[in-house]
Amino acid sequence: MSSSATSVLVGHIAGQTRRIRVGSGGVMLPNHPPLVVAEQFGTLESLYPGRIDLGLGRAPGTDPITARALRREGLGAEQFPEDVARLQALLGPLQPGQPVKAIPGAGTNVPIWLLGSSLFSAQLAAMRGLPYAFAGHFAPRLYREALRVYRSGFQPSATLKQPHAMLALPAIPGEDMDEARFLATTSYQRILALFRGQPLWMKPPVASMDGLWSAGEQASVRDFLSLQVMGNADDIGQQLNELLADIQVDELMFTVDIHDPEKRRQALDILAATRHHSTDSMASIN
Repeated sequence: MSSSATSVLVGHIAGQTRRIRVGSGGVMLPNHPPLVVAEQFGTLESLYPGRIDLGLGRAPGTDPITARALRREGLGAEQFPEDVARLQALLGPLQPGQPVKAIPGAGTNVPIWLLGSSLFSAQLAAMRGLPYAFAGHFAPRLYREALRVYRSGFQPSATLKQPHAMLALPAIPGEDMDEARFLATTSYQRILALFRGQPLWMKPPVASMDGLWSAGEQASVRDFLSLQVMGNADDIGQQLNELLADIQVDELMFTVDIHDPEKRRQALDILAATRHHSTDSMASIN
């Protein structure tokens, strides 16, 4: 299911599992008071110790009417750096005389990731010594520069001594390349709908995209998905090794826009198998 209630979904998934880390990808901080986020994720960390990550984004992700419904009008993305600092303070050790406290939340030190698709978040993550995740699944053009800016500007902190970066990629695993190309038409249709301002439903794959998009739209969709990897475990392992040859990332995360739930589960198994079809330089796969 899809839901904007990120913390509720994180809690449900954590409650149905035992070992995996569960994180938000992410909480758009301009839409939420830092105290509320600290209380929510402090509660999650108290319920599931050592398994919760808090991914933060600065995009409002909404319109002025919805912002008013959230009671956050006038509090835009320009306050993001200050809100991140407030949130870190609320989740950190309780200070003497601290006037505002997150209960629970204070002292939980929930790991915070900054998520981004531009250089701004890369610079902020570096400055504050936080882990950084780049949204290569929808903003592929800047991934090299953003990761370079993050690593070159990183300042060690109490949270993190060395830079730690994640790259998110679109992936379409299949039994072979032919099946992957067929399954990929679901993601093509979804991005096409995005460009046309239509609902982003997960549509069934089609035998051919001919007649569904213009030549210009096809070029735009393929540019949007230029970091997409596809095929079987061997194919994807080779593609990832080529991609990672000239960049340094510590983790990979994948979006898998496959219509059929069973095929999607099989795709995750194939992605897991790429660990055995790659070089030792392969980043951790999530």
